[in-house]
Amino acid sequence: MRELIAAENFFWLDIHDPQASDLEILGEEFSFHPLSLEDSWRFDQRPKIDEYDTYVFLVVFGASSDSDSDGLVEVHCFYSEHYLVTLHRDSAPSIAAVRERYAKRGEPVTDGARLMHAVVDGLVDSFFPRLEAIDDRIDELEDQIFLDAGDPELQEIFAMKRELVTMRKVITPQRDLFSSIVIGIGAFPGMTDDDQRYFRDVYDHLIRIGDLVDTYRDLLTGAMDVYLSTVSNRLNGVMKQLAIIATVFMPLTFLTGFFGQNLGWMVAHSGGLGHFLVFGIGLELMTLTIVLGYFYRRGWLGR
Repeated sequence: MRELIAAENFFWLDIHDPQASDLEILGEEFSFHPLSLEDSWRFDQRPKIDEYDTYVFLVVFGASSDSDSDGLVEVHCFYSEHYLVTLHRDSAPSIAAVRERYAKRGEPVTDGARLMHAVVDGLVDSFFPRLEAIDDRIDELEDQIFLDAGDPELQEIFAMKRELVTMRKVITPQRDLFSSIVIGIGAFPGMTDDDQRYFRDVYDHLIRIGDLVDTYRDLLTGAMDVYLSTVSNRLNGVMKQLAIIATVFMPLTFLTGFFGQNLGWMVAHSGGLGHFLVFGIGLELMTLTIVLGYFYRRGWLGR
């Protein structure tokens, strides 16, 4: 390690799932400031850049593998003109892709700023496939909601909204971070004007990602409104059917109750099959026909 530092040839050290002993070695070999070492050990931070005497400490986020719980990978970077040290606890497919790409070239890294850009650009661009998958799933959800809305669709809407909120929490400060680099407030050691153009492209990608996150959040809110409207219309249809049934049976219940009072005159003068067919069956059928005809003319039986 000390030989690499003393040789002053640029090198990249990537550490996956760093332990306390690894940080002690880094502190001894690179003479990192204690505050930057403390920050590098504490994950779940917000994107930031801290400048020290000979290096900068950068916290940047990207999309991790699908098996990760929050879908994010937090990468801590120590960068100077002679080295790049990256630390991350979650798997980072974009960093692995950059490492493989440089390994295939078989050439030493001569421009550290371009390597730093490749790492950061890969992390930022890793959000695009995740957002494309969300876009496709939103289209499918909208079709399913119109066909047959249910609890699984509502739960998925909430899950995607939580994912977008988590993504937005890191995209917004990360966009502000690279905005400061683009306008010259912050800078990487040894960064030239041409290198700054590359980081301006990263800033442009972050603006696009932020806009997509806001757009998809609006689409999910609209899908939730459609879901609630669909469920409400379905409930109204059920209530309408129950109201029609109750209204149909209301006059029939009155007739059966009236003729079932055992009035003396009716008991003395009513009897036989004819009275049963006329008053027991015919009157109720006639009442039912009148009620259904009225409902039909009013259009209440159309749906």
